Amino acid sequence: MIELLRSENLVLISALKAALSDAEIQVFEFDSAWADTYVGVTPRRLMVADEDLTPARRIAGSICPEELAPLRPLS
Repeated sequence: MIELLRSENLVLISALKAALSDAEIQVFEFDSAWADTYVGVTPRRLMVADEDLTPARRIAGSICPEELAPLRPLS
């Protein structure tokens, strides 16, 4: 799993999850319980499988390029 996006914007997260689902890319939302408890402190993270990162970034880039997590080298 690799982070695609980190945000507190629930509308953006919902739209991106729908777009990824339409493209048959499985997406997982991390930290939602913490984000609900500590509003404004903990953002939600959208995670995808490593092999889905490139197409997921392409889709996310068309929706919210300024919100994308920077690419990190795989170790």
